[in-house]
Amino acid sequence: MYFRIGAAYRKKNAASNKAAFRQIVNQGPPPGLLAYHGKVSVGWCQLTPRSDLPYLDRLVHLKSPDRQPVWSISCFYIRKGYRKKAITSALIAAALRYAKRSGAPAVEAYPLDADLSPSATSTGYVSTFVRAGFNIVARHTPPRPILRYAFSSSKGA
Repeated sequence: MYFRIGAAYRKKNAASNKAAFRQIVNQGPPPGLLAYHGKVSVGWCQLTPRSDLPYLDRLVHLKSPDRQPVWSISCFYIRKGYRKKAITSALIAAALRYAKRSGAPAVEAYPLDADLSPSATSTGYVSTFVRAGFNIVARHTPPRPILRYAFSSSKGA
């Protein structure tokens, strides 16, 4: 919910944020993808048109470098015990397939550059996205570039 409502996310209690997100899910379209291991949900990534995440443009370091109607992979959650098992990479690949089928011209992501920041992140790491074929399109602040996978100029997905 953070990139949808910004600082209001931290001002609301968990139940309120969950209820607001549940409403988004119920209204559709799906706001992201789930990864499963058997019947166990082991990962999540938010995948949605960037226009559904208005708070991104209120953050100087994530301001859009242009006005292309891209989709965004804005956050991940990987269940403990399943981290460092390529779940994030699998979610990125699935997100690219889904976004392409849905007519997105490109997909953006906002990961941390692990070479410049020791922080843990729920947005993924630059290296993971580069391996998936993303390119840096803006770097308003050094540790958090904006990466993009453009379907028209790339192979795969």
